[in-house]
Amino acid sequence: MSIAENYKKIRREIPDYVTLVVAAKQRTKEELEEVIDAGATDLGENYIQEAQKIYEQLGEKAKQVRWHMIGNLQTNKINKASGIFDVIQSVDSYEKAQAIDKRVEASGKTIMPIYMEINIGSEDSKAGIKPDEHEPFEEYMKNLIKNISKLEHIKVEGLMTIGPRFGDPENSRPYFKRTKEIFDNIKTLNLPNVSMKTLSMGMTNSYKVAIEEGSNMVRIGTAIFGERNRDERTLK
Repeated sequence: MSIAENYKKIRREIPDYVTLVVAAKQRTKEELEEVIDAGATDLGENYIQEAQKIYEQLGEKAKQVRWHMIGNLQTNKINKASGIFDVIQSVDSYEKAQAIDKRVEASGKTIMPIYMEINIGSEDSKAGIKPDEHEPFEEYMKNLIKNISKLEHIKVEGLMTIGPRFGDPENSRPYFKRTKEIFDNIKTLNLPNVSMKTLSMGMTNSYKVAIEEGSNMVRIGTAIFGERNRDERTLK
């Protein structure tokens, strides 16, 4: 099937309340034009330099979608990120939130929505806040978000996790379940400047299980575009 057909098939299969973020990493202008024309409303990028390049190539079409930063955001790239992205999903510390807060106003925006990224499997190969390093973790997350909620130019709107990758997506279920429990616990705090409306978890291999466990945002690339070239570019 074509990119457009793949997108429409997944969009029909998942509930209406689930936002489908198209993972655009290493995709071409033509591929992204096709998926936008098919109805995509949200695009996710991992690297600032790549996002900036493709945003410029898309021209006016780039303004038809919301742009999500879903990769690890380096502090020295926040200025550029603030100008491109509508949401930053990969905030994993107070220091990073503070750095974003300082730069948002200069980018012409007043508020930058952010999600806190949890490395729910505490994997060394992945970014995000590791539960194993901050037990009791729920208490740590509550205190962290309380502090971030006091910042003026950002708003905490949810959590994001990647979760360990397994051949059988059922093995991801306990990790998604725990992330949803953390999400719900934070939501009950009713903090000012914190809405906790989005739980971003689930990718091509695991999005169906993630939705069953409470995700209302999935990030899908391969199931829409096909496999990427494995010669990973080093754009940051």
